[in-house]
Amino acid sequence: MLDRTITFVLAGGVGSRLHPLTADRAKPAVPFGGQYRIIDFALTNCLHSGLRRVLVLPQYKSHSLMKHLRDGWSVFNPSLGEYITPVPPQMRTDESWYSGTANAIYQNLYLLERSGADNVVILSGDHIYRMDYAAMLRFHAESLAAVTVACMEVPVDEASSFGVMGVDDEGNVTSFDEKPDTPQAVPGKPDRALVSMGIYAFSRELLVRTLREDHLNQNSSHDFGKDILPKLIGSELIYAYPFGGEAGRVTTDRYWRDVGTIDSYYQANMDLLEPVPPIDLYQSTWQIRSANSQSPPARTVRGRFGNEPELINSLVSAGSIISGGSVWNSILSRDVRVDDDAVVEESILFDGVSIGPGTCLRRCIVDKGVHIPAGEKIGFDLVTDSAKFTISENGVVVIPKDFVFSHREHHGAIAVTTAPGSNRHSISHS
Repeated sequence: MLDRTITFVLAGGVGSRLHPLTADRAKPAVPFGGQYRIIDFALTNCLHSGLRRVLVLPQYKSHSLMKHLRDGWSVFNPSLGEYITPVPPQMRTDESWYSGTANAIYQNLYLLERSGADNVVILSGDHIYRMDYAAMLRFHAESLAAVTVACMEVPVDEASSFGVMGVDDEGNVTSFDEKPDTPQAVPGKPDRALVSMGIYAFSRELLVRTLREDHLNQNSSHDFGKDILPKLIGSELIYAYPFGGEAGRVTTDRYWRDVGTIDSYYQANMDLLEPVPPIDLYQSTWQIRSANSQSPPARTVRGRFGNEPELINSLVSAGSIISGGSVWNSILSRDVRVDDDAVVEESILFDGVSIGPGTCLRRCIVDKGVHIPAGEKIGFDLVTDSAKFTISENGVVVIPKDFVFSHREHHGAIAVTTAPGSNRHSISHS
């Protein structure tokens, strides 16, 4: 069954609500958890599920994503018919970019029809979760479904961000309402709604026929949630597949996050710092794969002014050095430097970030390649910070990639003082 399945990973979203993290990269290419990219989770699920024919459909600002696929995901053997291949818009069917999730697949009907596949799995490349797609495909085959939609329950007041499903007692999908203002509650659970995860299994024949019909419909937005699934309800057998129902191959942590906003992205990262993280990244048989780093091991070292480093409840990636600074409840990506007497608290630092002596960060996301000079204080006065940086609804400060700090008016020599009764030095500017 798996060798008769082809997988499409939709990776073309603009990710405007994640700006400025998506200013120079596609949303699936945004770093996550110190050493991953968001798309690594969907691709890892394909790898461990035995899905070896994968087409990734990028579009906007795709260079970073394409480079990551080349460096981290050239793992399958083409001589055996296995591949992970990026397919940007090729204008085979019309002269436009991908203009909807369904249109992205339609523009690649040539690849779908020549694949010889019986089943098609369609995924989004911008969610954080672990899932055995092979179990879903078995469910799809055993139920004789034309379409299977992975689903989960969420609080009803959060459901208007998703496609909300209605199902009967047998699990047949009876309604599908994309991002409704008033979501339908689960019968008997007035505070819960059943929502689509954007994970679909189709019979190839049905998918090809439906996409051709949808393409001719000038009133369609060419989207699976808005157009394709509602159209098929009542004429085709569509089943809901409960997320976490699979057993055995992947531990059922039932963690799934749409990291579409700065706050949801920030919280998903912070989830990794819980005493028992809600997503299991440590299952040896289901490890999340990413591009390898050639960086040396991370280390802590006494600073040049004698301060001992502090590292508390944090993730620190290869090549990072904490030199007399303090890192609390934070995530450091590769090759990060935290200098003497600097304090990094509840923050996420991307590759190559350096934090100067005496600088303090609180609830910040710092994108790649930023050097924050000595003595800066960010995340404590959001009114002042908002003049230079993006501030999320929940007060997370985002410093964009390669941001350059201007010279401070009173930049002078570094002064080092020692607090009475303490071995820790404090650094300031004169």
